[in-house]
Amino acid sequence: MGIESQLPTIFAVFIAAAVDSINPCAIGVLILMVSVVLAGGGSVRRMLFLGLVYVAAIFTVYLAAGLGLVYFFTRIPLVLTEYLSIGVALFVVSAGIIEIKDYFWYGRGLSLAIPASMAKKLHNYASRTTVLGIAALGAFVSAVELPCTGAPYLAIITILSQYFDFTAFLLLVFYNIIFISPLIIILILVASGKKIQEIKGWKQDNRGFMRLAIGLLLVGLAWLLILIANGTINLG
Repeated sequence: MGIESQLPTIFAVFIAAAVDSINPCAIGVLILMVSVVLAGGGSVRRMLFLGLVYVAAIFTVYLAAGLGLVYFFTRIPLVLTEYLSIGVALFVVSAGIIEIKDYFWYGRGLSLAIPASMAKKLHNYASRTTVLGIAALGAFVSAVELPCTGAPYLAIITILSQYFDFTAFLLLVFYNIIFISPLIIILILVASGKKIQEIKGWKQDNRGFMRLAIGLLLVGLAWLLILIANGTINLG
């Protein structure tokens, strides 16, 4: 007999989004962009404005991509949804194992990261501190990082699409708010006088633990997807 559930709860969405939000690429590009603006003599007010443009672009594109995936998943015939959940679960657990591997042996074998050539291009674009350029940069970062590091998002989207209503939509919006929150915090810290180098150092020092947390979460989400796929948990 299946378990009737209203999963995912706000707490589950919060945890997945919080782990997903520690995104090296989005954070790294923001730090570089802020550094360029301040080093070029820009004011804190301009730094905050451009930073918010960047964050807003990431939020908009990431949310739009999530809604697009939900629409796609909800149009799949019911008979295929079980296989979809299992397929996504296999992808998510594989991503989780890779992240756990990187905690112990970072840089060896396959890693879930944006390719170095693409990362270099993103860093080059970050020096173009016009409003349009920063907005395009944020959109581009979202589009690139989703297939590379968006496994937690994909897992939550797959779960939400099982029974998508207005509450599920709000959970998706909530996920994206949590996702961008570290970027907002970084902007506030810099505006308050925190040195960029200190933020960079914290990010580098905690990289391994971030990957371990992501890996464990992904394995848990994959297990949840399998329980949903075989009917052990019924949403709705």
